[in-house]
Amino acid sequence: MGNEINLVEKSRIMDAAAMKRALRRLATEIVEKNQGAKNLYLVGIRRRGVPLAERLCDKIEALEGERPQYGILDITLYRDDLSTVGANPVVNRTELEDDIEGKNIILVDDVLYTGRTIRAALDQLMDFGRPKKVQLAVLVDRGIEHRELPIQADFIGKYVSTKQSEIIKVMLKEFDDVEAVGIFERP
Repeated sequence: MGNEINLVEKSRIMDAAAMKRALRRLATEIVEKNQGAKNLYLVGIRRRGVPLAERLCDKIEALEGERPQYGILDITLYRDDLSTVGANPVVNRTELEDDIEGKNIILVDDVLYTGRTIRAALDQLMDFGRPKKVQLAVLVDRGIEHRELPIQADFIGKYVSTKQSEIIKVMLKEFDDVEAVGIFERP
């Protein structure tokens, strides 16, 4: 996100317990909508979508006794704003070990904002095959007033209406040593 040092936290909208509850509910909704865990393939969008997808897999396995397939997408080279990312973007591996053909894919990301990240993820996913269905799970949806593309989430942990100047930051112990979601602004 760049310049994170200069951000001021306005409010905490989720603490660790609220995040855990939201993920438990998302796992339940995913299982209900897909009639169980069979044929499910959760794909985390790098960075923060990855640990969220792993946690959803754990929760689905606890509910169903069956662990969904799991993969990771790195959409860096599929972004339509690649020129603003820098001359040498850091590209991590996309890891889709199992075939996505005919699977019910659940794309997992932390925040749904303009929809451009999801468009890039869909472009990359289709290069790997033709899933039966693709659904989107996000921890936070910032609302359609910010959407630049016709993309909606199927599973939403929390809906938060925000101003353009605000930044939603999902903080996970894997990256931030804390579990919380906050609304930040530049001072």
